Amino acid sequence: MKILLAIMLTYSGLSGQILEKQNKLLWDGTDWDNIQKQVNQDPEMTYRIKSSYLSGVLDGRLYYYLKAWGEGQAFADSLYGDRVDYMTRRETIRQLDRFYKDPLMDYVPVVSAVIIVHMQVEQVPKRIVDRYVDETKRWINQLTLDMESRGMHELLKEKQKRHIKQN
Repeated sequence: MKILLAIMLTYSGLSGQILEKQNKLLWDGTDWDNIQKQVNQDPEMTYRIKSSYLSGVLDGRLYYYLKAWGEGQAFADSLYGDRVDYMTRRETIRQLDRFYKDPLMDYVPVVSAVIIVHMQVEQVPKRIVDRYVDETKRWINQLTLDMESRGMHELLKEKQKRHIKQN
């Protein structure tokens, strides 16, 4: 069943990206909100898809934390020091749904929104959360402009070259 669900998610995600012909690198609020529409408002499937996506995000985060930790624990902690396991998966999804009700947040990537909603629940001062939101919007807007002007393939190729030189 899990394999079938993963195949369905992959197929629908890829076909959606191909059909839209978007030069999109990260999921954002528009993708998050479209999940429920894609599964005909089925709450169980909506939860499963959102939960699976969050599992992938957190697994990827853990992977890169461990890679950074190999370079130095203090370095890894400085990059990944924010807690994103403060809430249950169901509560995180509920908070993300609330976060994306604000249309001004639609283009905030889900990976950043996870950090933001955890900051809010942990009662991090509003000015710090707002600054993080502003920086995230600035970062994603610049990335989008770069992708439009130079293309995603070129940006990824440059990143790969830098990574190879470092190793």
